[in-house]
Amino acid sequence: MSDQIPVVEAFRMMAANKSLTQSELHDLIREGIHAALARRFGGPVEAEIEVTDTGDISITVLKEVVEEVEDPAREVTLEQARWDDADFQAGDLMEIPVDFHDFGRSAVMAAKQRILQRVREGERDRIREEFHDRVGDLVSGEVQATERGKLVVILNRSREAEAIIPWREQNPRERFRQGEPIRAVLKLLEETPRGPRLVLSRADPQFVAALFSLEVPEIYQGIVEIKEIVREAGGRTKVAVASSDESVDPVGACVGLKGSRVQAVVSELGGERIDIVPWHSEPEVFARRALAPARVSKVISSQEKQVITAIVDEDQLSLAIGRNGQNVRLASQLIGWQLDLYSSRDWIEKGGQSSLFSGPEEYEISDFPLSELEGIPSAILAALEAAGIGSFYGVLDMDRKDFVEVPGIGPEEADQLEALIDELTVIDNAANEEGAAEPDKNEEGAAEPDKNEEGDSAQVHEDQEPEQEEHASENDDDGEVVENETQESTTESDEKETE
Repeated sequence: MSDQIPVVEAFRMMAANKSLTQSELHDLIREGIHAALARRFGGPVEAEIEVTDTGDISITVLKEVVEEVEDPAREVTLEQARWDDADFQAGDLMEIPVDFHDFGRSAVMAAKQRILQRVREGERDRIREEFHDRVGDLVSGEVQATERGKLVVILNRSREAEAIIPWREQNPRERFRQGEPIRAVLKLLEETPRGPRLVLSRADPQFVAALFSLEVPEIYQGIVEIKEIVREAGGRTKVAVASSDESVDPVGACVGLKGSRVQAVVSELGGERIDIVPWHSEPEVFARRALAPARVSKVISSQEKQVITAIVDEDQLSLAIGRNGQNVRLASQLIGWQLDLYSSRDWIEKGGQSSLFSGPEEYEISDFPLSELEGIPSAILAALEAAGIGSFYGVLDMDRKDFVEVPGIGPEEADQLEALIDELTVIDNAANEEGAAEPDKNEEGAAEPDKNEEGDSAQVHEDQEPEQEEHASENDDDGEVVENETQESTTESDEKETE
């Protein structure tokens, strides 16, 4: 018994390092002893093995009494059985006690190998169970080594799991050394001959999405949703977000106060540029937003071919294309359509309509909470919120009669709200007036249509206006000279008459 306790203690210390419970350890010891018994008796045997908490091990081998032995590991002859007890009959079950001291070194090593094998199988099963539904989650660990470009990572919560970051899943702008902490997204759980292996990524777009979910509570709570996200690791990321609550601005929630939230994500990505745009179901509107920070003059879409043609001014073309075409390429991936980009000059030379650029500028109004609007007294704001009106879109289509019907708002407050709405929407009216006035100018001057036919951009027209003013000033100077000459001739005639 004294020799059994150190063996059990050694097994117990080994199992403690593998995070096994005491019952699991006892089961592994029984399986190891079964393997040792099989080696001793020449095949699988039936045995009763008891392991106590104090370290005692009792082993009893069971054999069937038969007339003729076919399986020596499970059967014993009647003659041999009657040497121990003369009352044995054929078919009885004989119990043979086995002392733990009878096991040699080879039997103990067989038990140890069996225990280690079972421990490894248990670890693999736990890794599969823990990570099979965590693909896309953020995990953290420590860089253990660098092997042929890939990073070997030890996870903080599962140090026995094998995790790697292949070269293709790394950010080319980052370099990690052994022992440095690292965060990545779980991209794949793959099976290898050595067991399950976790493939992590810092270049996948889901890594940026996981970082935003960590930094932005509204995304974690489901109020703000990341609709689309595309990325070129180390260069730029475009994120399209939408909010299920009208009072929550999705872009503002991701940016944070003074950009604190998005700056935390940018710092983790090593200074990578991030464009956050509001998502829209209409491809034309979504394409305008996806090409940010460039301003788009006109968007033409083809639903059948799923092609969007975007036209921008000359000064916005390089911004829309981006470095090595990165901005327009990511915008096309973000909306999921083919995106053709033209400058205003190229579009007109190709045969496009020049009127696309002479019309009024289109404005897009985004919704926002009324609490962010200056000029609304707190009493009126409280009355509107009590009636379920908390955003600008909610009051945009209301007239004075609708305001008066709201409890807590009188005629004076209704007039004040109407004036405030007119002040915010006066841009559209001004744009319409300019658009209506431009045809009159074209009718008065015959030179304007000729310039449009030549394909000059709006900037060229503005540059030519000073020339017209110069001509006008020259004509004015000529007029003054004529007047002076007339006055001189009149003066000379008067002098003659006086003489």
